[in-house]
Amino acid sequence: MEHFWDARAREDAFFFVDDRLAYRAPDRERFWAEGVDDLDRILAALGVAVAPTDAVIEIGCGIGRLTRPLSERARTVHAIDVSGEMLRRARAGNPDLGNVTWIRGNGHDLAPLPTASMDACFSHVVFQHIPDPAVTLGYVREMARVLRPGGWAGFQLSTAAHVHSPRGAARRARALLAGLLGRRPRGQDHPAWRGSAVDLDELRIAAGGAGLDVERLEGAGTQFCLVLLRRRGV
Repeated sequence: MEHFWDARAREDAFFFVDDRLAYRAPDRERFWAEGVDDLDRILAALGVAVAPTDAVIEIGCGIGRLTRPLSERARTVHAIDVSGEMLRRARAGNPDLGNVTWIRGNGHDLAPLPTASMDACFSHVVFQHIPDPAVTLGYVREMARVLRPGGWAGFQLSTAAHVHSPRGAARRARALLAGLLGRRPRGQDHPAWRGSAVDLDELRIAAGGAGLDVERLEGAGTQFCLVLLRRRGV
């Protein structure tokens, strides 16, 4: 995972964080502005807000597209990513975010964050790229570990299995050639890009067993399913 995303960051970090942009010709102003819009939209859909006193963990921060607006609302943001190259670019592109701690993750858990240290967890277009849904469910359990009682986790994942099916051999060959020629993005048949869907029943079991209640689901059955979990306790 780390090597794949390091390579994508060097290829075109903006596109691989937000593939609505033109490949290798990013509108950077749009990139950052739509990060604010996307954060507002997701929080509104889930019915939550980031408070000025909150400590927030962002899972899969990339180059900081959503870290910026999170940092404007929260007391502190712990921005974690498996790619050291993404984090290098995030630090370089966001030198003034004094309340952000950039953390290189291991792709499996939220170490080194202490237990019950966060008020909120947030993630967008990250879990849909994880090849093994068991890893995503492991992150759900880790959310329960790091959240304080009453804290929330809002995130997006895919619940549409067909989206992650491998393309046919002919299409893969054409895409590979175009990528080698620099005409199309590389790596889009790699498991770390194709990712996987998560079964919502398995999500409920994992969350419930870890001490989280499922408060809201938006877009079940789609690639862009939004989930709100709440840590039990007071």
